[in-house]
Amino acid sequence: MITRIVIENFKSLRKVDLALGRVNLFIGTNASGKSNFLDALRVLQGMGNGFTVKETLNGKPRSATNEVWDGIRGGSAYACLAGADETAKFVIEVHGQMEEAPSYDWKLWLSFSPMKGTVRGEQHTGPLSLSTQERTRLYSPDSPIMRLLANTQRIAPEPRTLRSYSQSDQAQRMGDHGENFAALVSVICQDPGTKDAYLSWLRQLRPEEIHDVGTLSGALGEPMFLLRENGREYPAPVLSDGTLRFAALAAAFFQPDMPDLVMIEEIENGIHASRVQLLLDLFRSQAEFAKTQVVATTHSPAVLDWLREDDYRTTFLRIRDEETGESRICCLADIPHFLDAIKKTPASELFAEGWLETAA
Repeated sequence: MITRIVIENFKSLRKVDLALGRVNLFIGTNASGKSNFLDALRVLQGMGNGFTVKETLNGKPRSATNEVWDGIRGGSAYACLAGADETAKFVIEVHGQMEEAPSYDWKLWLSFSPMKGTVRGEQHTGPLSLSTQERTRLYSPDSPIMRLLANTQRIAPEPRTLRSYSQSDQAQRMGDHGENFAALVSVICQDPGTKDAYLSWLRQLRPEEIHDVGTLSGALGEPMFLLRENGREYPAPVLSDGTLRFAALAAAFFQPDMPDLVMIEEIENGIHASRVQLLLDLFRSQAEFAKTQVVATTHSPAVLDWLREDDYRTTFLRIRDEETGESRICCLADIPHFLDAIKKTPASELFAEGWLETAA
């Protein structure tokens, strides 16, 4: 799990230094820098997958050795806050712990200049008793650190994709945009216990309506998602965008092949504000159970009213400087007088009225 990340001069982020937890929520207005933070995580994901920094930023077509890699928005030309000149560079420093070896930490440092290329280094910060062979294993391309960075899933379900037949009969993990969603649900439904757990979350979305979940088969046996309500079947094409998106996000936390890190942008898209709380509960319970780290963004002020006190350390506010375009990020617990203010005024109102930005 990533425990700390330091980002300098990447896109709109001049300098951020954040301690992360199991579930991390980023709030802020449009163009405040939420997506730029996720893009920094995508840089790490690309490096873990063996791409160069330039390939990670600009994209790489499908080849015999890799799938299509979508580049970062703006590519290398807009990766640095100061602009892509011969002196510009960005730095990402990431610290973490591995589940299989919690007794020591690791650190990876990455610096990139669009004109001068890449400088990359790693430094072990755990017990000095590790042998040279153990250190080499930790930092090889197939090391636990690199596998953790590569094993990241960006989930951005698209209703059109979720309504389609899956290309595979079964899937251990769905695609970023919901590809093979029905094939994943087919696998989930094969285990009665997993199916009941998944179905319990869907029933909370629409109480007293959803009785069962499953798939139907096309002409060639390809699966399509469906819900059963009051004895009738409702295939994916007739379900609402919000129902499908919630079903896909919930399914992502029951994947047999769970990622180490899940990134979800704008969790409230298509989902009624009163049901976004379900997603937070889902993230908390399933992320801990599956040992998966979650980084999510939202524009919804209502989300803040469903936070617990221990969430304030891992809920981050993004603030944009209108004059310079730079973004700053701070956790809610570090905002002066925040804990006193929410005793009198709901956090959602403080956010909607701009109090949080002013106080920060």
